[in-house]
Amino acid sequence: MAKRVIVIGAGIIGAAIALGLSRAGMQVTVLEAATPATGATGRSFGWINASFHQDKAHFHLRNQAIAAWHRLEGVLPRAALRWCGCLCWEHEGPALTAQAAELEALGYAVERLDAAAFAKREPQVRAPAECLSFPTEAVAEPVAVTRAMLRLAGDHGAKLIEGVAATAICTGAGRVQGVQTAQGMMAADHVIVAAGVAAPALLVPVGVALPMLPRPGLMLRSQALPPLLRHVCVCPEMEFRQDAKGHLLAPTAASHQSDRTEVIQDRPEDLADAALVRLQRQLPGVALRWEAVMLAARPVPQDGLPVIGAAGPEGLYLAVMHSGVTLAALVGEAVCQEVAQGQVAAGLGAYRPQRFA
Repeated sequence: MAKRVIVIGAGIIGAAIALGLSRAGMQVTVLEAATPATGATGRSFGWINASFHQDKAHFHLRNQAIAAWHRLEGVLPRAALRWCGCLCWEHEGPALTAQAAELEALGYAVERLDAAAFAKREPQVRAPAECLSFPTEAVAEPVAVTRAMLRLAGDHGAKLIEGVAATAICTGAGRVQGVQTAQGMMAADHVIVAAGVAAPALLVPVGVALPMLPRPGLMLRSQALPPLLRHVCVCPEMEFRQDAKGHLLAPTAASHQSDRTEVIQDRPEDLADAALVRLQRQLPGVALRWEAVMLAARPVPQDGLPVIGAAGPEGLYLAVMHSGVTLAALVGEAVCQEVAQGQVAAGLGAYRPQRFA
């Protein structure tokens, strides 16, 4: 009989795990307190990259994740995953040179462009004196990718329960027994916690520490526009891109990837207005207005690095991280390898939850 698995959370990480485990023949149920991709996933920028990283090991993890997306892309809708590349001029002069040298030393694809070359690639954007091109990077439309992975998991027998929250992880005799909900207990042989910022409250009662940083983030979305941008663009003021429906997306904080804001005290509409002014400077010939601004509680463990692995009672597994979009395909493979196949996935030693014990 196939082992029963409950995946708590139907964001992009939970969906990728459900797909991997159901493909491996496990009996998977995804338990989601709201609806799929309505938490941090649905408010994500959607950039798949390894140019942003904390250290060498983190770079290699993110670079392996790019390869994992290539392995998965054949089963996803074409518009949901696009290998558009990134143009980055966040740094200037010696700092830009140093960034290029570091990435090249790691084996990453980097091309240096002058203003004329930039203008040919992004004619609507105010051209910087020089920039770096990262051609191997991509964007995922997070909601579309999450829903597609859940549909594919369903084709392999996975079940999705929406609007029902996990209230506790049930244990006995040193292992998980299932998940408690307001509607009763659901039995399982394995419980995978992919619940983002909701994870710590579930883990404390079973003796697992997962300290998290408060990292709220606001995402601006413009009105839908004709096709304007071909790449992810990263300038000193902000990151911005265009989604599959024509909306421009831009975090309201500069350097969104490394933003350390703990509390957003300004009114969201004021931050959106200010971000739109900065975006307008980058697209001087385009009339812009913002349509929505969305607040997300980004799931950032205390040291900023992903948490992936077994912890606590036997059968319990954690998958909590930022950025979930970059890492989801790789995490789906790794959890399948470790939970379904009983093997140790390579490259995860620095990201085990025991570092917080």
